[in-house]
Amino acid sequence: MLFLASVHLVWSQNNTFNWIPLIGEDAPAFTAQTTNGILHFPADLGLKWKILLSHPADFTPVCTSEIMKLAIMQQEFKALNVELAVISTDELSLHQSWVKSMDGMIYNESAPVKIDFPLIDDSKLEISKKYGMISPSADAGRTVRAVFIIDPQNKVAAIFYYPHNVGRNLEEIKRTVVALQTAQKHPVLLPVDWKPGDDVLLPYPYPYTCYDSIQRADAGFHNISWYMMYKKPDK
Repeated sequence: MLFLASVHLVWSQNNTFNWIPLIGEDAPAFTAQTTNGILHFPADLGLKWKILLSHPADFTPVCTSEIMKLAIMQQEFKALNVELAVISTDELSLHQSWVKSMDGMIYNESAPVKIDFPLIDDSKLEISKKYGMISPSADAGRTVRAVFIIDPQNKVAAIFYYPHNVGRNLEEIKRTVVALQTAQKHPVLLPVDWKPGDDVLLPYPYPYTCYDSIQRADAGFHNISWYMMYKKPDK
């Protein structure tokens, strides 16, 4: 008997099935060779948030810009209790050469780049297929620019997909992590264009205590309509 855990079949236009884990489901586990040694994902990364990013190919311009920007931001992600891992269908030796070529570069007037996160060898396409990172209609042998944000319980929390020719917005990915962590810590919703420090939304219907508190000038509540109540963010 075949058991399929935490993945779904998506029918594509070229009459093939693509696999993809969905939000709220277990992140598929794998063991792989990386530029930092053997990685058992997600177990080796512990009770942290994880971001798994795929890119089409090493030594390409858009991918290089993304990896260097990610290296610049890696301490910001670490401060958010996030571990990073990058994957493509290139072999480990090519990853190692690419990392060596990027280490020490100055990108957009940054300090010299030092890549601490692992680049994963998926030359057999096994992991990419587990995560639905390959779009056969675009390129059957290369991953698209996929992003999986995974929570400390190893559940998929958010998914992004970009085509080969468009680089990701890493600031938006970071903002999404902060939003997810805020919603996990407090029973609130995050409105459109929310940024850390902005007012948050309360889930409707609201607790009776909110209606009592809103009468006080210092309560920090305001509403646009009866079903949209904002409040100042908790510290």
